Amino acid sequence: MKILIIEDEPDLAQSIAEYLSDAQYLCELASTFKQALDKIETYEYDCILLDVMLPDGNGIKLLELLKQEQKQEGVIIISAKDALEDKIKGLEIGADDYLTKPFHLSELAARVYSIIRRKQFGNHNIIQQQELSIDLRAKTVSVHDQHVVLTKKEFDLLVYFIGNKNRVISKSTLAEHLSGDFADMLDNHDFVYAHIKNLKKKLNEAHCSPYLKTIYGTGYKWEA
Repeated sequence: MKILIIEDEPDLAQSIAEYLSDAQYLCELASTFKQALDKIETYEYDCILLDVMLPDGNGIKLLELLKQEQKQEGVIIISAKDALEDKIKGLEIGADDYLTKPFHLSELAARVYSIIRRKQFGNHNIIQQQELSIDLRAKTVSVHDQHVVLTKKEFDLLVYFIGNKNRVISKSTLAEHLSGDFADMLDNHDFVYAHIKNLKKKLNEAHCSPYLKTIYGTGYKWEA
């Protein structure tokens, strides 16, 4: 799961990134309106943490642009105590939640998880597809009630595929999901193929149906 943290306070941004990274989220940072806009226009995220007050613009404008472009990212507004008007306006525009500074990182993580679960999986902690069961909170996978050990990348891929079921996803999109904007610096995306090969192998060995299909010349698709 990939998070964009739009926050101009370096210490706070780093603290959030470290905490969410420990919770197995891939975090990217933007400290200005321009940086945030570039990332939002180029990449997709599962959730965006949006500081309202940025040095070169207002975060509410970014939220308006997100909604105009019909982006589906969950948005949590981060605001100062006296920014009630911005909170209200943000929620009216389409933000999913807000937090007032200072806040506990554990509460922020819980809200991020809740938004992603609601948007992608209908508020369910357990994803069930026939013999395959995924516990989003515990980050565990089982097939025919037998535990399947996946790496973090393999688990992220599996959840991403199921969250985008019946949709063809290109290798470049998967590379960007797994590695963020660092993917642009890579010569190739062979590491994506390696992770998918391992994921398929582990699911097959557990006698899981072949839901994950290779669409040759295009990408991959999880068939529900």
